[in-house]
Amino acid sequence: MNKPPRASDLGLIACEGCDLVVRQPPNNEEGFCPRCDEPLRRRKHDSLTRSWAFLIAAALLYIPANMLPIMHTQQLLERYDSTILSGVALLWHNGAYDLAIIVFIASIFVPIMKIISLAVLLIATQRGSHWRLRERTRIYRIVDYVGHWSMLDVFVVVLLLTLVQFGGLALVQPLPGVMAFGAVVVLTMLASMSFDPRLMWDAPAPHADANANPETRAANQAASEAGIHAAAAAQP
Repeated sequence: MNKPPRASDLGLIACEGCDLVVRQPPNNEEGFCPRCDEPLRRRKHDSLTRSWAFLIAAALLYIPANMLPIMHTQQLLERYDSTILSGVALLWHNGAYDLAIIVFIASIFVPIMKIISLAVLLIATQRGSHWRLRERTRIYRIVDYVGHWSMLDVFVVVLLLTLVQFGGLALVQPLPGVMAFGAVVVLTMLASMSFDPRLMWDAPAPHADANANPETRAANQAASEAGIHAAAAAQP
């Protein structure tokens, strides 16, 4: 079974802004979309390099984001600092089970899964792997979609700052952990945006040699024999 042609094989290119399919500019020149005036690029420049840079930075900041306290709470005679995990435990202890689950998923589970998923996609793409391309494409779409909800923990801290301080009974202050966590979210989003999923489909198909198809093998053999006869006839 022959491999279906790609858009680049047909001289077509899709706009990254509005998804309009247009003719690729000649000589690989950079053109512009006639609908939204977005630059037309066959592939994102230095996609893997930029994605790795953002992803490694996010992975390094993920540790202090979970180890450093995200807020300082002062209530009557009690003072304590809370990390993300201790905040989840406090919410669970106070009976806010739904909020604790949401914060845990959005602040701990989602970022680490994004980092692992992007790392798998980058490694497989760099190796030219043709393994489960459809599933990997779906994973990328999911990662790109859920990344926008990872700032939920920061929103919870801001909400606490607003709700707790209105009565003057308590004082809540954000701490450096919030900045580290916000940086992780932004960096993972940049890594996802920098990654070009089309690079996964540029990998050569497995067993894509000419001898795998009998018809192709026969045609190549006939062309080779014709070339030999033509070369022999050209000799004096």
